[in-house]
Amino acid sequence: MQATEIKQYLEPTSIIDSNSGEIRSLAWQIASSDTPDRERAVRLYLWVRDEVIYDPYSPFYKPEHYRASEVIKRKRGFCVPKASALCALYRASGIPARLGFADVKNHLASRRIVEWLGTDLFVYHGYVELFMNGRWIKVSPAFDKNLCARFGVPPLDFDGIHDAMLQAYAPPVDDETPDQEKLVGGKERRFMEYVRYHGTRKDVPIDEILEAWKAAYGTERVESWIRELEQSSHSTGDI
Repeated sequence: MQATEIKQYLEPTSIIDSNSGEIRSLAWQIASSDTPDRERAVRLYLWVRDEVIYDPYSPFYKPEHYRASEVIKRKRGFCVPKASALCALYRASGIPARLGFADVKNHLASRRIVEWLGTDLFVYHGYVELFMNGRWIKVSPAFDKNLCARFGVPPLDFDGIHDAMLQAYAPPVDDETPDQEKLVGGKERRFMEYVRYHGTRKDVPIDEILEAWKAAYGTERVESWIRELEQSSHSTGDI
């Protein structure tokens, strides 16, 4: 890839607003100007992974729901808003970054979210690709460490060199794990299965995501989620 092509992934967009004061200030708080790029990449990843709580029921139908500066204020979001925030922090730090999308099956999804979606297929799961040392590296900051502890899954670490994509398998857990009875499939420890990749984007393709969700989950189901969010203040609960 030519340098001019790479440069576009340092530029802000209206949603990945890496030029905003909030994003720039936070990026340099997390990693100072003399921090090596590899360490900077890891620190920013860990901040988004753990400080922005994974919330699959957060709003999803307007640009502000994904705007990076808004996500870091709320400190909540599902995989795509979290990926948007990390992408913006990387760009603000001088690390080229873009969004990647894939359909994934979560074999350890809770009964509640499977019933809510109507399936264990998560369509247009969002992750980040950052460009360092001449290549693109994939990272997924979706699940925070506290959520992982509840479900007996190790948090996904990133070493600044290798891809950090959601694990295909999770280790066995004791029967005493608090949320084990909520897991679909009981003691099955298969975790994430990447089913289909949708490529990369410079910005969050909101319309594309909504159309894909309607095709996968049903238009009425998606529109009912929007109605519920419009009719009441968003409140989070157990996933």
